[in-house]
Amino acid sequence: MHDPQPTPSLFTRLTGRTGVIAISVFLNFAGFTLIIPVLPFSVARYVSAAEVAFWVSLIIAVYALCSFVAAPVLGAMSDRFGRRPILLLSLCGSALSFAVFGIGGALWVLVLGRIIEGLTAGSISAMYAYVADTHAPEERGPAFGLLGAAGGLGFMLGPVLGGLLGQISLSAPLYGAAGLAVLNAVLVQLYMPESHPSESRSAGLHWGQFNVFGQLAGALRNRRLRLLFGVVFCFAFGSTVLQSNLAVLLKELLAFGPATVGLVLAGIGVMDIVSQGLVAPRLLPRFGERRVAIAGLIINGAGLVMLSLLAIFPTLLLLICGMAMFTFGDGLFQPSVSALISDAAPAGRQGEVQGANQSQQSIARMFGPLASAWLYGLFAGAPYAAAAAFVLLAASTLYARSTSTPLNSASVRNA
Repeated sequence: MHDPQPTPSLFTRLTGRTGVIAISVFLNFAGFTLIIPVLPFSVARYVSAAEVAFWVSLIIAVYALCSFVAAPVLGAMSDRFGRRPILLLSLCGSALSFAVFGIGGALWVLVLGRIIEGLTAGSISAMYAYVADTHAPEERGPAFGLLGAAGGLGFMLGPVLGGLLGQISLSAPLYGAAGLAVLNAVLVQLYMPESHPSESRSAGLHWGQFNVFGQLAGALRNRRLRLLFGVVFCFAFGSTVLQSNLAVLLKELLAFGPATVGLVLAGIGVMDIVSQGLVAPRLLPRFGERRVAIAGLIINGAGLVMLSLLAIFPTLLLLICGMAMFTFGDGLFQPSVSALISDAAPAGRQGEVQGANQSQQSIARMFGPLASAWLYGLFAGAPYAAAAAFVLLAASTLYARSTSTPLNSASVRNA
């Protein structure tokens, strides 16, 4: 184990370009989570009560399908044309999609809004590629931790604001989310210089880069990326089960309304700030990305097990403990695995790899909500038990494979 390097202070990181993109991540997550507290209530205007869980899951799955198709293409385009144009395209697409969803009027309009959002879902992969462009490998873990903390702050404030706006109108949070996306686009345009210089960009686009399956297969031919992608897939499946079902679970088992659901999600944001912004940046230099990622998966899986027990013991204490463990584990895992994937990406293909990573997570987000809706119909705790099994499988796989084969230079450095 090497001697830990001093972690830059939060102020130091916020005064650089990382701070600007952290603000962009904050606005991105705040806008996205504004709609979560009202999503089941918006859908309930058009379907029977028995169909709400299915349609909420289907709408989320439709978004994931479109993101699966678009994310690697947008990632490759960011390698060719730069990060800023893709960020602007994605944010403008988000603004349009939220506005369409807010207008509503029919179930198909809600689906259309999510299709638009999915087809322009390249902001996260472009932001992560931006960090990889501007940070040395040993700096990426803490930088990704800062982005996660910014996302956690957005996740904390967005649902609270969404729940409050939802008391005025079910459409108000959607228009608020559209406004935040526009504000985010203005921030990118004015304050984010291009991070990917023209001399480092790919020479051109070819048809293979528009083939999502070909891009994903190309990334999976890399042994290190194949292992990491598999681990992230299992984690994404577990996370999506919670994201697609939690509002329904709280509404039906604990009789929570939109404002209360928003407060629960705000608690997730607080824990995200603590784990990604404060704890992970201190653990990563000392223990390395691999060990921190494994610990995060184990804690996350334990939290999902506790949440599965809510179906038997629907108590507030169990909810708080389960959500705290789930989110704390998430906060340790996300910046660690992001740094591992960024380090494993071949030169000149950072955007493409980040896009492929988002795309393969979209596969989990397609099937996770549908599996969650089906399992929820069998037993309310079943989706969370299945999610825990996937996450703990990821932890055991990462531990078994990485003890015999180092994942990258950072893993060797921190072994």
